[in-house]
Amino acid sequence: MAFDDGQQAIADALAQFCADRCDDDTVKALAGQAPGPLWRELAELGVLAAGAPGEEGGALEVCAAMEALGAAVFPGPLVGTFLALQVLPAEERDAIADGRRIVSAGRGPLMPFAPQADLFLEIAGESVYRATPTGPVEAVETLGGEPWGRVALERGELLPHAERGLALSEMAAAAYLAAAGARLVADAAEHARTRQQFGHPIGEFQAVAHPLADCQIHLLASRELARSAAYDFDCSDHSDCSDYSSENEIPKFQNAALIARLSARASAVEATHVCHQVFGALGITTEGPAWHVSRRIRQLASQPPGPEVARERILGAIGLGLT
Repeated sequence: MAFDDGQQAIADALAQFCADRCDDDTVKALAGQAPGPLWRELAELGVLAAGAPGEEGGALEVCAAMEALGAAVFPGPLVGTFLALQVLPAEERDAIADGRRIVSAGRGPLMPFAPQADLFLEIAGESVYRATPTGPVEAVETLGGEPWGRVALERGELLPHAERGLALSEMAAAAYLAAAGARLVADAAEHARTRQQFGHPIGEFQAVAHPLADCQIHLLASRELARSAAYDFDCSDHSDCSDYSSENEIPKFQNAALIARLSARASAVEATHVCHQVFGALGITTEGPAWHVSRRIRQLASQPPGPEVARERILGAIGLGLT
């Protein structure tokens, strides 16, 4: 599942962009804030429009971008933006793709990036609705360092193409999580090569090296699952999604996206546990090398639709769903 030259060029260009404009100090400084000008710079590179109907590129280009952004733990409502560009009408997409409008997508009353959002989408199971705030947004401090808000929402119209939008957003989240987890493992491994105990680098001890190796294997598998799901997405005729009338029948790309998100969620969260232990005391300090990465992983891993919906759909597809 290696990227082609064009997709790899996207990943390389964004990796350089993040190195130049979004280093660790910048990410830490943006805790609790929207990325602002940085978000518009990302939009100018065409990243936010990737995968949208009528645009160049597809889900694999989204994966290439999200892997680079995940490795840098780039802040912002990336997953919600990719969802919005699949379900909203064409006349609303430009303002989102160029960074002028911010999307908050989730389940109320707690909504990500709500204090800065111009547009709210409510995710309810496998459906997506337009939503309207019925009162002010109360800013809420979050563990993940994202500007969330508590707001009462009035559900509006049911939006079309939810299966496509949710699948693409799941793939995007999976790619980001897998890359962020791999970044954390790489940093922990470097620490293990230089930190010494009993006259030896701690990385020479199996109790340190083997858990890191396990994390790397699981994260690489998650990355490949995300790319495979993206390939299925790009090869699918999305106009046929309505033909799946049975609740146990879901399109291949949708099933693959759910599996990829579950895998990436599990492997990335496990990486946070292991890497914090490798870093020791450094791993639990807010100014240390791990906290700003692991907090983003935990925040994204907990966002809707959530693992319960994915598990129910996957098990239902093989006849093991709850009755």
